[in-house]
Amino acid sequence: MGKKNDKNRNEPVQLRLYKWAGQWGPFKVKIPCGECALTEDVIEDTLANELASARVDFTVKEWLTYWWEPLFAGGGWHAPIVLVGHKVIGQGDALNRGVLTEEVIREYVKRFDLEGNVLFGKDNCKHCTRAKEYLEQAGIDFEYRDVVKNPGAMYEMLARVKPIIGEQTPVTTPQIWLDGTFVGGADDLGEKLGFDIEPDPRRGQGALSPQKRLKAKERVKLTAQFGH
Repeated sequence: MGKKNDKNRNEPVQLRLYKWAGQWGPFKVKIPCGECALTEDVIEDTLANELASARVDFTVKEWLTYWWEPLFAGGGWHAPIVLVGHKVIGQGDALNRGVLTEEVIREYVKRFDLEGNVLFGKDNCKHCTRAKEYLEQAGIDFEYRDVVKNPGAMYEMLARVKPIIGEQTPVTTPQIWLDGTFVGGADDLGEKLGFDIEPDPRRGQGALSPQKRLKAKERVKLTAQFGH
């Protein structure tokens, strides 16, 4: 994936919550908002789990004291109001954590390139297993991100892959990056690493040959490039 040109590159994603609280002139909020408290809890828990790998700057503000900010930024007027950047992603009700995760990740991938060796996959995917075997036999350390167990990983995979393969192209697993560069699926990885790939009519693509071997010179080259 190419380098980002966004003016906010490498800056944390701005996430703001405006709670039903605060004061404006003689007016003061006296009754607490249960949905605001619930929304804050949802955000905190999502940041600790699905969004643990994303850089996010989370701020909580009192709505009545700063009522014009969400209104002018994205038309938010009914607390609790949640903004990702300048986009209102929820207001008036407790926040959906799936919506939060997707919107933050979408903004995050605009700002930060993927680094290192990463394999997005799932446990019941035979091609993911095959790709892991390729990497292990090549002596390449990698980070495995389960897109089923971690929704954040799924949204990141989709957000990073779609601009490359096209919005209408189905996204399957695995999706692999080496040294921050997009490789593709298991067959693409096998070819890049020098394994022999034999056609398999059962899936119309390719299967790992029983005689799989990585040439010694390629192994040395890849080990030196990507590390143990």
